[in-house]
Amino acid sequence: MAKQFQLDMSKGSIFKNTVRFAIPLIFASLLQLFYNAADLIVVSRYAGSNAMAAVGATSSVTNLLVNVFIGLSLGASVVVSRKFGANDKAGMKKTVHTAMLLGVCVGVLAGIAGVFFSKPLLVLMGTPEGEVLDGAVLYMRIIFLGVPASLTYNFGAAILRAVGDTKRPLYILSLSGIVNVGLNLILVVFFDLGVAGVAIATAVSNYLSVVAVVWIMTRADEEIRLQFKRLAFHKRELAEIVTIGIPAGIQSSFFSLSNTVLQSSVNAYGEAAIAGNAAAGNIEGFVYVAMNAFYQTSLTGVSQNYGAKNEKRINKTIWVTLLCVTVVGLFLGGLSVLFSRPLLGFYITDSAQALEYGARRMLLSCLPYFLCGIMEVLTGALRGLGSSVIAAVSAFIGTCGFRIFWATVAVKILGGGIDILYLCWPISWLLVSIFHTITLMMIKPRAIKRMKVC
Repeated sequence: MAKQFQLDMSKGSIFKNTVRFAIPLIFASLLQLFYNAADLIVVSRYAGSNAMAAVGATSSVTNLLVNVFIGLSLGASVVVSRKFGANDKAGMKKTVHTAMLLGVCVGVLAGIAGVFFSKPLLVLMGTPEGEVLDGAVLYMRIIFLGVPASLTYNFGAAILRAVGDTKRPLYILSLSGIVNVGLNLILVVFFDLGVAGVAIATAVSNYLSVVAVVWIMTRADEEIRLQFKRLAFHKRELAEIVTIGIPAGIQSSFFSLSNTVLQSSVNAYGEAAIAGNAAAGNIEGFVYVAMNAFYQTSLTGVSQNYGAKNEKRINKTIWVTLLCVTVVGLFLGGLSVLFSRPLLGFYITDSAQALEYGARRMLLSCLPYFLCGIMEVLTGALRGLGSSVIAAVSAFIGTCGFRIFWATVAVKILGGGIDILYLCWPISWLLVSIFHTITLMMIKPRAIKRMKVC
């Protein structure tokens, strides 16, 4: 890989490195969100709110099935980052080829699972029968045909990010995003394929992305260059990836499981609530990408400096990313609430009730969104220090357990309104942030001691 794309976060200004690393990530994540945004906007405008509800009802189920596998790509990113910081080129080569083969295998597995289990899971969630359920099942099954490409791309992009390259994943997603939007319009407007059309467009874009990332990696610098004949599972590197990645994936699945329960609760309020919730969730996603970019920055920065055995820079990286994510979260959260109705109007064109549901969710969850950012940065720091299991346990208590309790018990006790349901998100972010802070204070001294003797 050309050296100009690398960013060694164990050297130079931590604030400048944070900005250089995070900004391309934010734009890349925004482009990924445009996939879903384009899906929702196109089907809403040309196929109606029921079609949009069908697409919106699938997101939590899709995330539930794939997030555990995406967690493995985070494990690969941490392992490569550490070896990059330690200048362990031989270890990087083994990790790259182990990770890419793992990405292909889990991608195929997730794709098969999604095709076969999409309908039972959607029915279990209480997705309204008829047009909404039928459209959601069709959409999910086509989407999961593209999941092998999507997951393999995630592993490749995670490896590039591990050595500080956040620019070229942005270039890839720029190209595939244009293709996705163009195919959406062609297949829905001109061929009248509805939800099937937007799903096909997304799947095709996923395959374009994986071709591009593989092409880049086959021409990268020697330590992370992908050579198909060297694809193999190296036991030590695989164990390192799994040790960090499985808990990370389980943690992500906890979030998805709790959100699936919350989606089931939203479904009980009817099609307008589903459509409004889907639109608001998609807009909130644009705020979340900034939060997640600082999570990735914390993860990579702490991991690289852990490999370089630089305790001082580990501490400064955590504090700088916490400050940045708080400021950006407050700004973007406030901005999204201020313009909530015009933004929702891009998605919802035929239902004033759906618009109202969306606006109420945004008011209650976007203003405190900086808490989500703090939670994400602390999660990245814990994983970078090797405490992925502890982070997962903390998240399980604060998200999965609390959110399921809130949706099934607390909402009924407090009145059963959808506003009470929406409060679940900011309260859970605060709880997990507190758990993570206490955990970080407890485990960091031991992690630093372990780092120095390695």
